[in-house]
Amino acid sequence: MNLKTLSISIILASLPTSAVFAAALDRSGQSIQAFLQPGNYFEAGISVLDADVSGKVKDGWTPANQSRGQIGGTDISDMAESYQFYNAALKVQMTENVSFGLIYDQPFGAKAQYSTNDKTHTNGPSNASPNPTSSAHNLIKNSGAFHNGTEGTNVDVETQNLSMIFGFQPIENFNIYAGGVYQTIKGNVSLRGTAYGPFGSGLCANEVACGQPKDKDGKITPYDAKISEDSAVGWLAGFAYQIPEIALKASLTYRSEIKHKVNVDENIGGIKILTTTVFDPKEFTEGVTDITTPQSVNLDLQSGIMENTVAFAQLRWVDWSNFSIKPHKFGQLGDRLAKANLVPNQFGLVAYDKDQISANVGVGRKFNDQWAGSVMVGWDSGAGNPISTLGPTEGYWSTGLGVQFSPTKDSFIQAGAKYFWLGDAKSQVASDFGTKNYAADFKDNHAIGYSLKIGHRF
Repeated sequence: MNLKTLSISIILASLPTSAVFAAALDRSGQSIQAFLQPGNYFEAGISVLDADVSGKVKDGWTPANQSRGQIGGTDISDMAESYQFYNAALKVQMTENVSFGLIYDQPFGAKAQYSTNDKTHTNGPSNASPNPTSSAHNLIKNSGAFHNGTEGTNVDVETQNLSMIFGFQPIENFNIYAGGVYQTIKGNVSLRGTAYGPFGSGLCANEVACGQPKDKDGKITPYDAKISEDSAVGWLAGFAYQIPEIALKASLTYRSEIKHKVNVDENIGGIKILTTTVFDPKEFTEGVTDITTPQSVNLDLQSGIMENTVAFAQLRWVDWSNFSIKPHKFGQLGDRLAKANLVPNQFGLVAYDKDQISANVGVGRKFNDQWAGSVMVGWDSGAGNPISTLGPTEGYWSTGLGVQFSPTKDSFIQAGAKYFWLGDAKSQVASDFGTKNYAADFKDNHAIGYSLKIGHRF
């Protein structure tokens, strides 16, 4: 059994449906397999995820400073937004021993939108002005845990990677490769609802004490952050080993963390609780925000197991436990709230307490010169539980199918689909990170991913 004669089945092992949905902000899976294809090679693909993530507000939950208007146990509508991402790769065998490749992908991201149709509070805070028509009462009365009546909490984060890789093959069986990675990142985050306390305009004690800015309609404005696009560089390195006679190939790839210094345009006001000034807007200072996307390791294995059939496994580790997004002013206010013992600890906008480990295993088979197929099973550990309200799932189990049609011996079209059973999770707001406190339960959720890819050898 020769590796080159099984190239169709082997390419199927790298269908982008092997990623699509993963822990924390992981999306593409950052595969290196296109660079390890024999000869000169090009591919381009698109993946789409349609997820359904709904839940319930925690039984008995009520936000700070409120003893009335509880919404515990009420439904939270689907907050997961569908999204698509793209990938492309070019690999050129420059000489017998030297290869060069370009890989474009969108490795990390998030997209979520909470509904304004979810249950709202029936009364204002118990220590607000007794006047039921006061702005403090109406502010809370018209808000839910994750919306303020007119807008829901939402997040949209995007990254793009371009990896430039050189490989050296001292012998046929061994490939050493390394290269640089150019990455961009941008995003928008809006916090709405009483679950977020002052960041969602839900911690005000009365209409006078709400020391936050108001819009043109006199409405107290909660937290918004616009992360301007920034670029930075990192690196990758790895090695691959193959035995063509038995269709065996193994590769190990390390990708470095990438450090960004971004300008974040934040809308945030000072906070007053009763007569105690926690933070005056005049105290804010300007500064850049550090965002470091995580380091990762990918291990890819495949081997022929019978004629025209290969088994494959893809393992991935991502260092999410050292990742956080803490915008400059958000951090200043959060630190002050922590020092005033109004929140459990110092915190960032997004953080995770565990690393991600994921696995995808399957079998690919070549049926004839034009058709091949694959079946796969996947698992993801998640990045901790409780988890951020901006992505309330804990890992998954999945199963998928792929099919490939080759109109010529040098070109192909692939399609794949994958079904995800998403792990149940308890979601917590940023200020509760590191504790067991949580605001909502998300259970029995699922997602479906679709992928399409074309490829050509030349």
